[in-house]
Amino acid sequence: MIRSYKPEDLPTVVSIANRAWSNIYNMYQDTYGDVLFSLLIPDKDIAKEEQINYHVLHHPDWIYVCEENGKVVGFITFSIDQSRKIGQIGNNAVDPECGLKGIGQQMYGEVFKRFKDEGMIYAQVRTGLDDTHLRARRAYERAGFDIRTEDVTYFKKL
Repeated sequence: MIRSYKPEDLPTVVSIANRAWSNIYNMYQDTYGDVLFSLLIPDKDIAKEEQINYHVLHHPDWIYVCEENGKVVGFITFSIDQSRKIGQIGNNAVDPECGLKGIGQQMYGEVFKRFKDEGMIYAQVRTGLDDTHLRARRAYERAGFDIRTEDVTYFKKL
């Protein structure tokens, strides 16, 4: 069941986010090295928590959770840009230990409904091109995202 976020969901949402992004942050640290990684992500143990807290503080109505058998097993944040008519999916994850299939698709579907209700013309999501984001890319493609651009970020030590 997809439902609106409640303040008591925060600890579970943060826990899911921290576990879901663990491998991604490890990959970034291996790729960037310790110095650059620490400049970009000073504390990987609270980075997602800070992002989610910011989102909840400013737009608690732009976050949904998926609840199965009374337990939160996934979450999705989003934003609505009325001027451009583009809804954007932000942080989203399913509990890595959940074991259920289709949770992400349920959450995307509910957000797409909200976007349509709000008059959005397009939905947008961003993800990495690395192997740790492969499952996310596949999920977004299954959800119908079919217009794709790619970019590369370079760093040079001075």
